[in-house]
Amino acid sequence: MAFSVLIPARMASTRLAHKPLADIAGVPMVVRVAQRAQLSQAQKVVVATDDVRILQACAEHHIQALLTRSDHVSGSDRLAEACDLLGLSDEALVVNVQGDEPLIEPQVIDQVAQLLFDRPECSMSTVAHAISEAEELTNTHVVKVVLDRFHNAMYFSRATIPHWRDGAHTQTPPPVQVMRHVGIYGYRASFLRAFPALERAPLEDMESLEQLRALWHGHKIAVLITPQAPGMGVDTPEDLERVRRQFAPPL
Repeated sequence: MAFSVLIPARMASTRLAHKPLADIAGVPMVVRVAQRAQLSQAQKVVVATDDVRILQACAEHHIQALLTRSDHVSGSDRLAEACDLLGLSDEALVVNVQGDEPLIEPQVIDQVAQLLFDRPECSMSTVAHAISEAEELTNTHVVKVVLDRFHNAMYFSRATIPHWRDGAHTQTPPPVQVMRHVGIYGYRASFLRAFPALERAPLEDMESLEQLRALWHGHKIAVLITPQAPGMGVDTPEDLERVRRQFAPPL
């Protein structure tokens, strides 16, 4: 099974300015992400960006990068262009690793690719894990996913789903575990090329979750359940400081 890792990276972050180039122990964050991805079984790891500063930072650290258009509305659109620039066949497997995941587990990248390879009826693959922290249940930055019996996604939401109607009246554990979605995706290049042309879904706009467009149009998304949460991503300055401590040398 052969696959490529594509890492979308753009400068326009609302909560953390110039996030892809944020310094983590002397190395830009997007480079840290690519270095972790290179520890996977991927045949190639490529950063897809719209900014020459990111392109230069990758070149300085010997990371392959492509300059894509600046008018893409999503990471998926950017990766669709990257597939064309790289000349990937429609059957090629692509794993989308977010550019703010410097602690991503290489094994998880491999598993996402393998899951899509094993599930030809699915257009995408992704990851989820059981929520164990109570505050995450109501945190709208924590995306939840509900699965069917085959571990296909039924719905993604920022709300707490599934909702246990009788939960307030019992001390027993819930009958269904609430699952947190992790934003790593596997695709076939053919789906990536077709996705930008799909009509936007009302639910996608309502929840601000792009993956709902795939479900809205009848595509299946296979979900890998991991036993624990992957390494934390970087959304805020506080997240960045916590990640920096992970890379700090021991005293």
